Amino acid sequence: MKESGVTLLELLITITIIMVLASVAMPLAQVSGKRTKELELRQGLRAVRAAIDQFKLDWNREGDVLMGPLCVKNKLTCKEIGGVTGYPKSVKALLEVKLTGEQATVSGATIRRYLRSIPLDPMTGKADWKLRCYADPPDASSWCGDDVYDLASMSPDAALDGTKYRDW
Repeated sequence: MKESGVTLLELLITITIIMVLASVAMPLAQVSGKRTKELELRQGLRAVRAAIDQFKLDWNREGDVLMGPLCVKNKLTCKEIGGVTGYPKSVKALLEVKLTGEQATVSGATIRRYLRSIPLDPMTGKADWKLRCYADPPDASSWCGDDVYDLASMSPDAALDGTKYRDW
Protein backbone atom coordinates (compact mmCIF):
# COMPACT_ATOMS: atom_id res chain seq x y z
CA MET A 1 0.00 0.00 0.00
CA LYS A 2 1.34 3.39 -1.08
CA GLU A 3 0.70 6.38 1.20
CA SER A 4 0.36 9.87 -0.22
CA GLY A 5 1.69 12.92 1.59
CA VAL A 6 4.51 15.40 1.73
CA THR A 7 7.99 14.27 2.56
CA LEU A 8 10.21 16.16 4.91
CA LEU A 9 12.48 17.16 2.02
CA GLU A 10 9.58 18.65 0.03
CA LEU A 11 8.41 20.56 3.11
CA LEU A 12 11.92 22.00 3.72
CA ILE A 13 12.27 23.07 0.08
CA THR A 14 8.87 24.82 0.18
CA ILE A 15 9.71 26.64 3.43
CA THR A 16 13.08 27.72 1.99
CA ILE A 17 11.46 29.16 -1.14
CA ILE A 18 8.91 31.07 0.97
CA MET A 19 11.68 32.47 3.20
CA VAL A 20 13.70 33.64 0.19
CA LEU A 21 10.66 35.38 -1.29
CA ALA A 22 9.83 37.02 2.05
CA SER A 23 13.41 38.24 2.51
CA VAL A 24 13.21 39.95 -0.89
CA ALA A 25 9.77 41.49 -0.25
CA MET A 26 10.50 43.00 3.20
CA PRO A 27 13.17 45.53 2.12
CA LEU A 28 11.04 46.54 -0.86
CA ALA A 29 8.11 47.25 1.46
CA GLN A 30 10.34 49.31 3.79
CA VAL A 31 11.75 51.36 0.89
CA SER A 32 8.26 51.90 -0.46
CA GLY A 33 7.07 53.23 2.91
CA LYS A 34 10.05 55.57 3.20
CA ARG A 35 9.49 56.80 -0.37
CA THR A 36 5.86 57.60 0.48
CA LYS A 37 6.92 59.62 3.54
CA GLU A 38 9.49 61.48 1.46
CA LEU A 39 6.82 62.37 -1.09
CA GLU A 40 4.55 63.66 1.70
CA LEU A 41 7.43 65.73 3.09
CA ARG A 42 8.15 67.30 -0.30
CA GLN A 43 4.45 68.12 -0.79
CA GLY A 44 4.18 69.65 2.68
CA LEU A 45 7.31 71.76 2.18
CA ARG A 46 6.07 72.88 -1.24
CA ALA A 47 2.65 73.91 0.16
CA VAL A 48 4.08 75.93 3.06
CA ARG A 49 6.75 77.56 0.90
CA ALA A 50 4.12 78.56 -1.66
CA ALA A 51 2.02 80.06 1.17
CA ILE A 52 5.05 82.00 2.45
CA ASP A 53 5.72 83.32 -1.05
CA GLN A 54 2.09 84.43 -1.48
CA PHE A 55 2.15 86.08 1.96
CA LYS A 56 5.32 87.95 0.92
CA LEU A 57 3.61 89.22 -2.24
CA ASP A 58 0.53 90.40 -0.33
CA TRP A 59 2.25 91.85 2.74
CA ASN A 60 5.61 92.96 1.33
CA ARG A 61 7.42 95.79 3.03
CA GLU A 62 10.95 97.00 3.53
CA GLY A 63 11.19 98.45 7.01
CA ASP A 64 8.54 101.17 7.21
CA VAL A 65 7.95 101.29 3.45
CA LEU A 66 4.72 99.38 2.76
CA MET A 67 4.68 97.82 -0.73
CA GLY A 68 2.35 94.81 -0.79
CA PRO A 69 -1.28 95.46 -1.79
CA LEU A 70 -2.73 94.10 1.46
CA CYS A 71 -0.03 95.78 3.49
CA VAL A 72 -0.89 99.19 2.04
CA LYS A 73 -4.62 98.73 2.70
CA ASN A 74 -4.18 97.21 6.20
CA LYS A 75 -1.30 99.16 7.76
CA LEU A 76 -1.86 98.09 11.37
CA THR A 77 -2.23 94.43 10.52
CA CYS A 78 0.81 94.59 8.27
CA LYS A 79 3.11 95.63 11.07
CA GLU A 80 1.60 93.11 13.52
CA ILE A 81 1.86 89.97 11.39
CA GLY A 82 4.80 90.64 9.10
CA GLY A 83 8.46 91.18 9.75
CA VAL A 84 10.37 94.17 8.39
CA THR A 85 11.17 92.13 5.26
CA GLY A 86 7.53 91.28 4.50
CA TYR A 87 7.75 87.62 5.53
CA PRO A 88 5.35 86.33 8.22
CA LYS A 89 6.48 86.64 11.84
CA SER A 90 5.33 83.08 12.53
CA VAL A 91 3.99 80.05 10.68
CA LYS A 92 0.66 80.58 12.46
CA ALA A 93 0.26 83.89 10.60
CA LEU A 94 -0.27 81.78 7.46
CA LEU A 95 -3.37 80.20 9.01
CA GLU A 96 -5.32 83.39 9.60
CA VAL A 97 -4.75 87.10 9.06
CA LYS A 98 -7.47 89.46 10.27
CA LEU A 99 -7.90 92.34 7.85
CA THR A 100 -8.45 95.72 9.48
CA GLY A 101 -8.37 98.31 6.73
CA GLU A 102 -10.53 99.22 3.77
CA GLN A 103 -9.95 95.76 2.25
CA ALA A 104 -12.13 94.24 4.98
CA THR A 105 -14.98 96.70 4.52
CA VAL A 106 -14.98 96.71 0.72
CA SER A 107 -14.80 92.96 0.07
CA GLY A 108 -16.64 91.84 3.20
CA ALA A 109 -13.88 89.36 3.94
CA THR A 110 -12.27 89.98 7.31
CA ILE A 111 -9.88 87.02 7.28
CA ARG A 112 -7.19 85.99 4.79
CA ARG A 113 -5.91 82.39 4.91
CA TYR A 114 -2.81 81.04 3.23
CA LEU A 115 -2.95 77.52 4.72
CA ARG A 116 -5.83 75.50 6.18
CA SER A 117 -3.50 73.88 8.69
CA ILE A 118 0.17 73.50 9.33
CA PRO A 119 1.14 70.16 7.77
CA LEU A 120 2.73 67.45 9.86
CA ASP A 121 6.32 66.54 9.19
CA PRO A 122 5.91 62.89 8.13
CA MET A 123 9.43 62.07 9.29
CA THR A 124 8.82 63.16 12.88
CA GLY A 125 5.01 62.91 13.00
CA LYS A 126 4.73 66.43 14.45
CA ALA A 127 3.98 69.91 13.09
CA ASP A 128 7.30 71.01 14.52
CA TRP A 129 9.50 72.49 11.80
CA LYS A 130 13.00 73.93 11.72
CA LEU A 131 12.47 77.61 10.82
CA ARG A 132 14.84 80.03 9.11
CA CYS A 133 14.76 83.85 9.00
CA TYR A 134 15.50 85.94 5.94
CA ALA A 135 18.71 87.14 7.60
CA ASP A 136 19.86 83.62 8.60
CA PRO A 137 22.55 81.85 6.57
CA PRO A 138 21.40 78.65 4.81
CA ASP A 139 23.16 76.43 7.36
CA ALA A 140 21.90 78.27 10.47
CA SER A 141 21.45 76.01 13.48
CA SER A 142 18.90 78.25 15.21
CA TRP A 143 16.06 80.56 14.21
CA CYS A 144 16.50 84.31 14.77
CA GLY A 145 12.75 84.72 15.52
CA ASP A 146 12.18 87.82 13.36
CA ASP A 147 10.30 86.22 10.46
CA VAL A 148 9.74 82.92 8.66
CA TYR A 149 11.62 82.84 5.36
CA ASP A 150 11.88 79.05 5.03
CA LEU A 151 11.34 75.83 6.93
CA ALA A 152 12.74 72.30 6.94
CA SER A 153 12.24 68.97 8.63
CA MET A 154 13.60 68.47 12.14
CA SER A 155 14.51 64.87 11.32
CA PRO A 156 18.25 64.11 11.45
CA ASP A 157 17.77 61.10 9.16
CA ALA A 158 19.01 60.73 5.60
CA ALA A 159 16.77 60.30 2.57
CA LEU A 160 16.97 57.45 0.08
CA ASP A 161 19.17 59.63 -2.15
CA GLY A 162 21.63 60.25 0.72
CA THR A 163 20.71 63.87 1.47
CA LYS A 164 19.50 64.97 4.89
CA TYR A 165 15.80 65.77 5.27
CA ARG A 166 16.66 68.99 7.10
CA ASP A 167 18.55 70.19 3.98
CA TRP A 168 15.53 69.91 1.63
